[in-house]
Amino acid sequence: MSVKTTACINLTLAMVIVGSSVVAGKIMVAELPVFLASAMRFILALAILIPIICIREGGLPHISRRSWLMLATQSLCGSFLFTVFLLYGLTMTGPASAGIITSTTPACMGIIAWLFLRDRPSINTVGGIIVSVLGVLVINTVQNSGGVSGSNPLLGNMLVLGAVVFESLFLLIRKTVPEPLSPLAVSTIISFFGLLWFLPVGAYEACSTDFSAISMIGWLTVAYYGVFITVFAYLFWFAGITKVPASTAGIFTAVMPVSALVLSALVLAEPIGWPQLVGCGFVLCGIVLISKN
Repeated sequence: MSVKTTACINLTLAMVIVGSSVVAGKIMVAELPVFLASAMRFILALAILIPIICIREGGLPHISRRSWLMLATQSLCGSFLFTVFLLYGLTMTGPASAGIITSTTPACMGIIAWLFLRDRPSINTVGGIIVSVLGVLVINTVQNSGGVSGSNPLLGNMLVLGAVVFESLFLLIRKTVPEPLSPLAVSTIISFFGLLWFLPVGAYEACSTDFSAISMIGWLTVAYYGVFITVFAYLFWFAGITKVPASTAGIFTAVMPVSALVLSALVLAEPIGWPQLVGCGFVLCGIVLISKN
């Protein structure tokens, strides 16, 4: 199996797991405050990652101050700001608008990679971005069809767009760190900074939370979020992102809404019709197209 094929598999698995965060997150925040749940997620992730990196790699690597700053910024963008902007945006705009805007992540990554990383996409990459965006637009538009809702749709949509930009930056900043860091090292560092960002407000929320009222399902979703969505998704993504161009990696973010759609149907019993299946087909075609570079 070629290096590129392995990277594509890792990126796909990462986005499948991230897509499951829609279901897990919906269950988790129904019983726990957002900042507290997120802080607990990173505490659990670090409890797993730190012993492993100490055993396998002898601890954290020695990197430059600039690299520490870049990784802290990466965690700030993806672990913190993406979550905050998205959740607050959804309180002001409807899910249809938010879904359509978040579907632009592949295009946003491609544009950022072109403008700032000088990663000029090929014709196949551009075609793959267009096809995959069409697919996720079909999925979100049909699934969430309806009128505009929300207390302030314009501001809410701008916040969701900001979330897309922060998520795109999170997925791309890793390529700006020159040291050859392992996926395990990057995942550990990102999780450490993620905990720092969420801990102050999370600690405040813990003081007013009745932990005895949290059900077993609530605790299990926190565990799933910490182990799979944080540890495994990070490991898979960081294992793949350094092996392919940024524009190629961006296309795999289109797997995320497809995963969310399928898992929502399986776990939350939400209906899937032929338009959603057509949208999934577009996304898969986009991945096939981009893989031919």
